[in-house]
Amino acid sequence: MSGVKPLLPGQATLGVMGGGQLGRMFVHAAQSLGYRTVVLDPDPQSPAGLVAHEHIEADYLDEAALDRLAARCEAITTEFENVPAQALERLARSRPVAPAGAAVAICQDRAAEKAHFRACEVACAPYAVIASETELHAVDAALLPGILKTARMGYDGKGQIRVKTREELAAAWAELKRVPCVLEQLLPLQLELSVIVARNAAGEIVQFPLQQNLHRDGILAVTEVPAPGVSAALQAEASAAAARIAASIGYVGVLCVEFFLLQDGRLVVNEMAPRPHNSGHYTLDACEVSQFELQVRAMTGLPLRPPRLHSPTVMLNLLGDLWFDAAGQLRTPAWDEVLALPGTHLHLYGKASARPGRKMGHLNITAASADEARRVAGLAAALLGLPAL
Repeated sequence: MSGVKPLLPGQATLGVMGGGQLGRMFVHAAQSLGYRTVVLDPDPQSPAGLVAHEHIEADYLDEAALDRLAARCEAITTEFENVPAQALERLARSRPVAPAGAAVAICQDRAAEKAHFRACEVACAPYAVIASETELHAVDAALLPGILKTARMGYDGKGQIRVKTREELAAAWAELKRVPCVLEQLLPLQLELSVIVARNAAGEIVQFPLQQNLHRDGILAVTEVPAPGVSAALQAEASAAAARIAASIGYVGVLCVEFFLLQDGRLVVNEMAPRPHNSGHYTLDACEVSQFELQVRAMTGLPLRPPRLHSPTVMLNLLGDLWFDAAGQLRTPAWDEVLALPGTHLHLYGKASARPGRKMGHLNITAASADEARRVAGLAAALLGLPAL
């Protein structure tokens, strides 16, 4: 924030739109630095609302609630990309909002997002936008087999259908209620990777190391850092692309850019998230500064210190499935046995009830070497009944 006085710890209140686990960890980071916090979320039991200084229970488009949030706070952020961009734009009339509504709006629409990638000269999978019968019938056959994705409101594998033929494509579009969609060519993947960047209003950018991710059923399951077997050149390519994507929209805040490494060695961008990301949760225990603290620093104008990875790490996502035994009965996972393992750090999100597929927490495993972190992560996975790494 060149020429703009920073909001100093102990002297400001920070607001967050959204009360999920990302908001909760943002609130913890802000409070650790001495800021007061206010959460706006309609759920009275939202994880972030339960730990914030104040919880405004209201819909994200409730104008009176938005005005109340703006009156309480000196700066405001968002914890997930599906907060209505118009709500962020209303808040921005009177308070700094990071990221801006315009940037979030791009991330909310896959078609706009892919057009942005192309404008940044960052390669993405070949695709076509389908919003009408005419566009459906005009799809290039070279895009099949592919993945049909709703242009809006898709996450964790939701709103996505794999298709092999034109007939399957037409049926999938009908199943998705004929809403605007993007058809992406199915590419031969080698690895899934991500980069988390933080950028402030002065244009300063810092980044975490390249992260290697494993998804199961469309939901992130494992993140490893450093990314094993990835060359320095590839890391530099991904980092430069992520920085270019953030800078081109004047982004302020924390941004995660997800990539695919193809079998032929090419790197293509998949999507971006205008917030801290599940793949960056390891930063809470393996880095000098976490992604959530950088979110606070970016929005308040505090210095963006380059984050240093001090320990190789593996992050295991903990879904609600772990709270049920083979007979479907509720149980408590063996946290005592897991926490007896060296370098284990448990983070539960304070959600009232578990259900299959629901993100309940994560486990970070840090060690002196990547091999040791992976070995202990394998032991923890076995204790929890997770698939082998």
